Amino acid sequence: MKIIDLVCSAGRTGFYFDDQRAIKQGAGHDGVFYVGTPVTEGFRSVRQAGESISVMLILEDGQIAYGDCAAVQYSGAGGRDPLFLAEDFIPVIENYIKPRLVGKEADDFRGLCAMMEAIQVEGKRLHTAIRYGLSQAILDAVAKATGRMMCEVVADEYGCTVSDKPIAIFTQSGDDRYDNADKMIIKGAAVLPHALINNVETKLGPKGEILEKYVAWLRDRILANRADESYNPVMHIDVYGTIGAAFGNNNYKDMADYIENLGKIAAPFHLRIEGPMDCDCDRETQLEALAGLTAELDARGCDVELVADEWCNTLEDIKLFADRKAGHMVQIKTPDLGGINNTIEAVLYCKEKGIGAYQGGTCNETDRSAQVCVHCAMATKPVQILAKPGMGVDEGFMIVYNEMNRILAVRKAKANK
Repeated sequence: MKIIDLVCSAGRTGFYFDDQRAIKQGAGHDGVFYVGTPVTEGFRSVRQAGESISVMLILEDGQIAYGDCAAVQYSGAGGRDPLFLAEDFIPVIENYIKPRLVGKEADDFRGLCAMMEAIQVEGKRLHTAIRYGLSQAILDAVAKATGRMMCEVVADEYGCTVSDKPIAIFTQSGDDRYDNADKMIIKGAAVLPHALINNVETKLGPKGEILEKYVAWLRDRILANRADESYNPVMHIDVYGTIGAAFGNNNYKDMADYIENLGKIAAPFHLRIEGPMDCDCDRETQLEALAGLTAELDARGCDVELVADEWCNTLEDIKLFADRKAGHMVQIKTPDLGGINNTIEAVLYCKEKGIGAYQGGTCNETDRSAQVCVHCAMATKPVQILAKPGMGVDEGFMIVYNEMNRILAVRKAKANK
């Protein structure tokens, strides 16, 4: 079945674009706004509305397949592509991609994605956000054209088996780390709370004391309010490099002392620390620092897991972090990888190397990109998948949880026929 047209529409995401460099340099809050001057190219303010582009592929039988182009909250940081604005990139899609796709048969997800990944405009690859949304639409088109679910297309083309049970959902709190943690506990989130610890003075503490108090509070909150003793969520806290900023990026002993103690405070719950240090200079420095801290924790027999994030943006990056054992788990930040074909390959590579695969993303996505990501996860079986978009907990959790259960219900019904 052929693709006969491509249509674009501008959209909003479930969160915002934030200038991470400006925030790290001390931009303050005024309600939901950030106060200060942006420092990353393309930003008009430190925080601005997130934008997306829906790409709709019209099939010759009238079905419409679609995906959403979206970029991460901290666009332009850590080696990522620049700020993604709909008015700048809809013309790129219409002028350079539409002529290549219209008339193609929607029967080969991997092949069509390979063609899309190879497109260049003025000597550069397409923005990761474009490749992200376009590949979602391609997957949906192939599924609709061949009478399969998207997860079944992925499983068939990559030699996987669609999961017959849910994937653990990781919820993120944003700055509202107390009330939102309560929502997570009520909903029974398997992994929580993210917590957004992105400032040493106000959120970590100069010696880590603020985060210690929060972890103790969260532990007690779960124990006091869980429905029953079978609910034992993983604590996963993103510290945005603040532990390295407080103790020294290469001071493995002091960082490990702190993280080891944090793990004891979290008990009886398992703890993961994402982004313990952020070496702003380059990928190799980040690799060395994270691998060094990982080795230090392993040598101690500490069961706290480190999660790679910054400078781990592309499929190539993820393979390097996995090969070098820089972290116990890698966040596969779906929009950063471009096409979701790369997300699929990244999860499978991490599993092959014995590294935990966290199929993540960003709060700054859409309902559609979240739904398509669920299909990829159900086919490839990462350790956990991010609830997205937004920072309100309920909405993102609902979207991911419900799509996952639709897949399970439909496949069960098919199997029983």
